[in-house]
Amino acid sequence: MKKLFDELSFQVSKATTEKYSTSFSLGILSLDSCIRPAVYAIYGYVRLADEIVDSFHSYDKHKLLQRFKEQTHQALEEKISLNPILQSFQETVNRYDIDHGLIEQFLHSMEMDLNPTEYNTEKYKEYILGSAEVVGLMCLQVFVEGDKTAYELLKPYAMKLGSAFQKVNFLRDLKDDYQILGRTYFPDVDMAVFDNSIKSAIEADIHAEFREALIGIKKLPASARFGVYLAYKYYLSLFKKIRRLPAQRILCERIRIPNGRKVSLMMQSYVAYKMAIM
Repeated sequence: MKKLFDELSFQVSKATTEKYSTSFSLGILSLDSCIRPAVYAIYGYVRLADEIVDSFHSYDKHKLLQRFKEQTHQALEEKISLNPILQSFQETVNRYDIDHGLIEQFLHSMEMDLNPTEYNTEKYKEYILGSAEVVGLMCLQVFVEGDKTAYELLKPYAMKLGSAFQKVNFLRDLKDDYQILGRTYFPDVDMAVFDNSIKSAIEADIHAEFREALIGIKKLPASARFGVYLAYKYYLSLFKKIRRLPAQRILCERIRIPNGRKVSLMMQSYVAYKMAIM
């Protein structure tokens, strides 16, 4: 009867994804049905860790994250967890032989968020590697279904896409990260003098990563290609919106794409996908 618990666990991961991210939910819905549960499981897992470091301000975040880390190791070792999110995640990790080193790198970046950090270029790259690039690599291991040759070929592109997504998130969340959480991720940037020139330099870096990532998306298996392309188009749309705004504007508000626009974007992306990818 464990099958019932496994089904429940993946349903909880799916519900978590839908609750926290309309955009990723639409992207996952566009994946082949056989790989959707695994991607929900990965998103649910990383979302839970994000919530610990970003939202649970009235609790001991260090203790909660350490416990989460220990429970992750236990679930992976014993291949069972009573936490549905961890259960679906460990099932996915074991089924697709996801590298445990990627999980450790992710948890390390979450630990970096527990304390105010002055980010130089080295620490900035280290944080993005763990918080975004390795998450893309976990998903890539699902997409290629164990094909090591395909994984190594697509790995650099998956890392670029994860990095671009994370840097767009940094710009989108600049106000809350700086004013509420006391974080400044961009290296050697004094937020007191954040201006259009600094913003443009950051955007040039992101634009280059988006351009390179698209090369890899075109090489993905058909089961994953449109779903990833849709997420790419959503983030590219958000990036373009941010790019049109002055630096002081993004310091004062969180930039969003309305849900109605996301659905419209999905339709437009399908047409573009047929023309550009197929």
